[in-house]
Amino acid sequence: MKLSLSPHCLLLLLVSFSYHGTDGFVIHHPQQSFAIASFSSTSSTSLFMALDEGMQSRLDGIRRSYQALTERLGDPDVIADSKLLQKVMSDRAQSEEVVLVYDEYCQLQEELEGAKELFNEAGNDDADMKEMARSEIKEIEPQLDALEAKMKVLLLPKDPNDDRNIMLEIRAGTGGSEASIFAGDLVDVYRKYITSQGWQAKIIDESPGEDGGYKNIVMQVNGDSVYSKMKWEAGVHRVQRVPATESQGRVHTSTATVAIMPECDDVDVKIDPKDIEMSTMRSGGAGGQNVNKVETAVDLLHKPTGIRIKCTQERSQLKNKELAMKMLMSKLYDMENEKREMEERSRRGDQVGTGGRSEKIRTYNWKDSRCSDHRIGQNYPLSQFLNGDIDPMISAMIMQDQEEKLKELAQESSAT
Repeated sequence: MKLSLSPHCLLLLLVSFSYHGTDGFVIHHPQQSFAIASFSSTSSTSLFMALDEGMQSRLDGIRRSYQALTERLGDPDVIADSKLLQKVMSDRAQSEEVVLVYDEYCQLQEELEGAKELFNEAGNDDADMKEMARSEIKEIEPQLDALEAKMKVLLLPKDPNDDRNIMLEIRAGTGGSEASIFAGDLVDVYRKYITSQGWQAKIIDESPGEDGGYKNIVMQVNGDSVYSKMKWEAGVHRVQRVPATESQGRVHTSTATVAIMPECDDVDVKIDPKDIEMSTMRSGGAGGQNVNKVETAVDLLHKPTGIRIKCTQERSQLKNKELAMKMLMSKLYDMENEKREMEERSRRGDQVGTGGRSEKIRTYNWKDSRCSDHRIGQNYPLSQFLNGDIDPMISAMIMQDQEEKLKELAQESSAT
């Protein structure tokens, strides 16, 4: 089912978004001053945009499904099956926001019809009643515009990986020891952000830098819709500053690469055991005598791709093998996912970055205390980024991605 977007509606969507943290997108409508002569139940001289038939039919269907899922939550058979109960709750949660917005829209629609009826019944004899109805109509119509625009955003195609947990990998790039130190700075930033979101992070593998930071680090991040936000951090991050190891005070440019891989399982990725070469070794380091005397560390090689995974974090070989396999599956799934994304972006002519692992996404300039996002052409205070306050940057990327999808939707609608 395709949605119909008029050019005016699209313009309204593109210029009127703002983001309010956990409240999500709030869509502002500029107040219009216009004279109202009379109103009917089917038309208006305002900017109010009635839902087209296809969109309303789709929303009604979503609401019926939501209500059916709500009823199933009280079914004894569902309650007795924890996996089924979890699935029903998850399915219901996916449509909850759009249903609540649609319910609010329908309620306002009824209030608007009542105000129009009151205006027409007042005639020319009751100026106060007429003005009260006029004022109510002016107040309701922009709200309906905003809710309709929000519903269109909520109905846009969703990335199937958005609800997944992730493997976060940060690798030092060009710049020697300074690149490793910068990779450590990125780890600190993401740890702060992860904590602010109520997520949990666990180190899977790490290789410390010689002068601090990390040559490479992999973290498992679990929480609510982690991938939906963290995927916008993938790419090359560049820093320009005087390194702590620089004695002449010269500014150096260094890089680190961030990879965001959605977690998956053997249902998503099939791995032939013959393609795996595994070796074990002693972990060494902290953890008691067991890790130093027993070969608990695992080194996996996926022969077809050459991907090598080393896992030393757990105190048992079995757990390290499980973690290594999980990370390998995430890497293989991410490779396929990136291929699909590149094809889709190419088809859409997407301007919100290439999404590639080699794309330079940000530059952090210490001298000017500035963080520049090259994908959207916006600057942010460096201190904001270092404090882990990256939600505004992520929200700007989400909004621009939605704008691109809405443009595509409008083009498809105008072509039919």
